[in-house]
Order: sequence, then structure tokens, then C-alpha cells
Amino acid sequence: MARRSYLFTSESVSEGHPDKVCDRISDEIVDLVYREAKKAGMDPWKVRVACETLATTNRVVIAGEVRVPDTLLKRDAEGNIALDKRGQPVINPSKFRSTARRAIRSIGYEQEGFHWKTVKIDVLLHPQSPDIGQGVDSAADAQGEEGAGDQGIMFGYACRETPDLMPAPIYYAHRILRLIAEARKAGEGDAAMLGPDAKSQVTVRYVDGKPSAVTEIVLSTQHLDPTWDSSRVREVVEPYVRQALSEGGLPIAEDCRWHINPTGKFVIGGPYGDAGLTGRKIIVDTYGGAAPHGGGAFSGKDTTKVDRSGAYAARYLAKNVVAAELADRCTIQLSYAIGLAQPLSIYVDLHGTGRVSEEEVEMAIRQVMDLSPSGIRRHLDLNKPIHAKTSAYGHFGRKPGRDGSFSWERMDLVEALKKAVAAAA
Repeated sequence: MARRSYLFTSESVSEGHPDKVCDRISDEIVDLVYREAKKAGMDPWKVRVACETLATTNRVVIAGEVRVPDTLLKRDAEGNIALDKRGQPVINPSKFRSTARRAIRSIGYEQEGFHWKTVKIDVLLHPQSPDIGQGVDSAADAQGEEGAGDQGIMFGYACRETPDLMPAPIYYAHRILRLIAEARKAGEGDAAMLGPDAKSQVTVRYVDGKPSAVTEIVLSTQHLDPTWDSSRVREVVEPYVRQALSEGGLPIAEDCRWHINPTGKFVIGGPYGDAGLTGRKIIVDTYGGAAPHGGGAFSGKDTTKVDRSGAYAARYLAKNVVAAELADRCTIQLSYAIGLAQPLSIYVDLHGTGRVSEEEVEMAIRQVMDLSPSGIRRHLDLNKPIHAKTSAYGHFGRKPGRDGSFSWERMDLVEALKKAVAAAA
């Protein structure tokens, strides 16, 4: 039997954390390719991006494989597309570099050791391997739908702990950092003296299986004034922490312990203080450890990669299952094999909260959504430059945007799921 009373902790990191800088650059590159494809008349279904970024002191390295429109390829003196020794097109680094600089500037890095103007950016992108491409493309030719870009397992989760059907600890950890970042960028009072790099951690006490109070708050944030100590930083950030928690209605326990900049000083931050890599914050990106993770990162990947699109679909389905009041908690696992279109398996766990059986939900899921990579991309309209927004403060529990971003957070399958379950009963 599951425990009913316990403490659970989740962490978040800000957009200026070194790893999140890399996630942002990688996702901006995904969006760049989609935008350029549209302008060049390239079919967005043909876009391929698998982009990894490394950031360290005044240095960014962008590597990976892509399939891009001709506007992003280098040309020789005669205007022909330049080819390397293998006869493959050569990527023109210019727009990739400028995209990375804009991302770094937007985050707020104008500091010694990492400045958007002076950082050296190496672009080491090359065309997608035909051995990988054929697994997707040949399946599309033979079956009329794309094969998965790789094997793997993906999880989606939803619960009733917050209005966005997310676990409380990660929901509030994200909310704290978003409020502080908004105040910093707006130049709001002393918050303007905070730096882009920050981490939060929230511990929630659960009573009878429900979040009841916050018992521990950890926040480390970069500050630009070297004379500030921990108490001064707390004066600046505490109002935003309290606002984030009060907006969700979760009280701070009377005996809650606050740990603000525990080391006492945090002036050197971002990639100047620690190297960053794409894909190192996958638990921050998902459910804060409250649900399983398949292991694959999201950022820097186009949505033929089921690491990304499959995880989005699983969250979408789990959220709609809970919104349809079929259960109070729902975990969904999908599994795929490279080159095959349909998932190998669908697994549902309602954690003893279901009003119908797991088997009925599994059958209903297959009826209401095509879970091939092409089916997911079509249903959620993912072939768009909507991915940079996901690179910080979580891929889930966000509001769907008018531009089509966070479409997997919609709750438009509720009635279809209810009907499918009723028909199977």
C-alpha cells in the first residue's frame, strides 16, 4: 500500500543555469530550422534536428546532425552548395551563431566570463546520417506514416495536486524561479541586481496523500553585488517565494526552514562558473521525480524523435484521463522501436485511484489518438517553431499558447475518452 503521509522534494533551475543555457540554445536551433524551412518552402515534415550544446567560460560549442533547407547551407564562390569530402552539404554557421547569441542575450548574460557579444561560438553541425534517416523515411514511404526516430520508453503523468494537474513540489519550484526571473528582467527594485543563474528546491509535507504544507525551501541565486550576503539576498527573494506559494494556496509550515544562498556568496555563475550541457536536467523538465522518466532528453530534438514527441503525447493523454475524472492520478508508458510507426506497448497505472480499470483506459487511448510519430505531430501540431519556450521551467504544467506552444497541455480529449471508455464497458 502506498504511503499516505511523507515528505517529498523537487528542484528546479532557472533559464540562466549552465545546463539550461544549453537547452535554450539547442531548442532555438530547432525553431530556427522550422522557421527557415517555412520561408524556403521546405516541407516541415522533412526537418531533422539532433542538436547538442556545450557552454563554458566565453565558449559555446554546437554539435549534432540536421536536415535543413538550402538557406542554411554554405555556398562556394560560384553560388553552388558547398560539399565536404564525403559529398555531403556543408552547414553555414552564420545563422546558428546569431541565434545562439540572441538566446544568451535574452537570458541576460552580459558578464565577465560569459557575454553574448564576446562569447566564441563553434558550430559543428553536419547532415543527418542516412542510416538513421532511412529508418524514419522508408517507414513513411511504405506505411504512409513515419517510423520512430529511435527506440525508447516515454512516460506521462498527471495528478490533482495543482490546477495544472502537476505534482506540487515541482510546480512550486518552477513558479518561484519564474517570478524571480520576471522581476529581474523587468528591473523590479533590488531584483534587478540578481543574476540569471538560480536553483530552487521545495519540500512538501503530504498528509493522507495530499500536499498540506511546505517544510523546506532552498534557493540559490546569483547576485551581481559582491557585498550582498545570504540575509540580504533573502530580503530580495522572499516576497517572490511567498507569492509563488500563496498563488497556489499551499501554506508555508510554521516550522519551515529557509536555506537562501547557503554558501553565503554567489557572484560567479552561469557557464563562467560551471560548464553546461544539453539534456542534463531531465527530471527538472518533467515531474520532479514524482513519476518515472524514460531517460531521453527533449531539448535540441525535432519531434520525429519520440523521446520528445512520445513524452508529450503521454503527458497529454495522462492529463486528459485525470481531467475526465477517470482517475485522480495517472501514469502512462509508451514504447517504440526505430523505424516502426506504432508504439510497441501502452501501459497505464491509475495508482488505485481509477473509476474504471487500467485495461479500459489503455483501449480508450488507442481509439482516441494515433500514437505514431506522424500521428502525434499532426494531432499536437508540433511542426512549428514552438520549442524554445519549453527549455526552462518545465515542459509540462504550462499554459497552451496561441502560437500552438504547449499543445500537449490542452484538455480537449476529455469527452472522447469518456465515450471510448463507456463504449468498452
